[in-house]
Amino acid sequence: MRPEPDCSSPLQAAGNLRSVKKKTFEFARLSRVKARDRPRGKPRGMRSLSDSIQIGSTSVINPFKKKFNPAWYQGTKKDSRHFEGWYFKIIDQNQHHLYAVIPGIFIDKNKTDSHAFIQILNGSNNNTHYFRFPIEDFQSKDNDFHIQIHSNSFSSKTLYLDLSHASLKINGELNFENLIPWPKTFVSPGIMGWYTWVPFMECFHGMISLNHTIQGYLNINGRDIDFSNGKGYTEKDWGKSFPEAWIWFQSNHFHAENVSCTGSIAIIPWIHKPFLGFIFGLWHQNKLYRLTTYTGAKLIHLEIEDSKIQSTFEQKDLTLEIIIHRSDGGFLEAPTINGMTHPIYESMQSTVEIKLSKKSMNQNEIIFMDTGRHAGFEISGNVKRLIEMHHSFKSSRCHR
Repeated sequence: MRPEPDCSSPLQAAGNLRSVKKKTFEFARLSRVKARDRPRGKPRGMRSLSDSIQIGSTSVINPFKKKFNPAWYQGTKKDSRHFEGWYFKIIDQNQHHLYAVIPGIFIDKNKTDSHAFIQILNGSNNNTHYFRFPIEDFQSKDNDFHIQIHSNSFSSKTLYLDLSHASLKINGELNFENLIPWPKTFVSPGIMGWYTWVPFMECFHGMISLNHTIQGYLNINGRDIDFSNGKGYTEKDWGKSFPEAWIWFQSNHFHAENVSCTGSIAIIPWIHKPFLGFIFGLWHQNKLYRLTTYTGAKLIHLEIEDSKIQSTFEQKDLTLEIIIHRSDGGFLEAPTINGMTHPIYESMQSTVEIKLSKKSMNQNEIIFMDTGRHAGFEISGNVKRLIEMHHSFKSSRCHR
């Protein structure tokens, strides 16, 4: 396990968005950013958690609008237990610098456990850092995805970091271009389909961008790292707790251009008994192929070994075959009903083989076949029960 860093003294800074942008332009021009003290303050249009408690949350005013925009902060003043985290994956053009940046908030009945946080995973050496902040430092903007934690800010198109610890100092701004969002309709407002509208879900999942181009620099431990023309990916989770068990992967580094894939399998609590839910999305040639529980896809095969995971899905005339080759990773903190206490293993250097084919007459037409590099990968929880549930469902289906 990694030691818990003492991050109680990030650089004292804040300031409004105009000063941030001004410094960013200077940073880009000089190819160097020096952290500067800025007066603490709340940018225009932002509300802190205490604001929500005092004047009410937009989720009370218009819950439909928030559900239809999963990227927005989904918490409300009524929450006695709530977590929400945004996952930014950033990789430079030369693929030498791999990072996951995860800002979020955890609200618990025990107020002393409630806090905001920013987790950093260095995918190159698997080092992780957990920066903890007072919950009052978390601010969110109404009717948009824009959050601020202390002097750090995040949106769908921008990431600004100003973090300092004995072993990690990181400062700078990245901008995201040509975002590819998950398409949405009234019935299916996001990656979870109609399950988005189910109020008692344990954990919700949102997709902000399957793939985008990065512009900008980060100064990491005194060294300027150019992320310009690199690739990024952004998603999020929120709810009461992470699932009992899950498998997740993502890659947008294939030999073919403009390709991205993401997928997950998890134990989903339901009214009478839990079930295995899964989501897979492949963006290829400007088209999104979706094989999910809510689109009627079936998990035909699942095999988990120490070094790899194999799975096969079928949906109408489509067959999807996935092989994930695991690599070393680091440990991040995930929410449970007992707090941010569950260490999860995540790798950013796994590989994933994808083969999507379509049955045509008496032969299979290969739509896509390639190997993704720098794949984000997680496997956590009661994986044994996940496998048993799959075998049980497969056996009952064969005897129908």
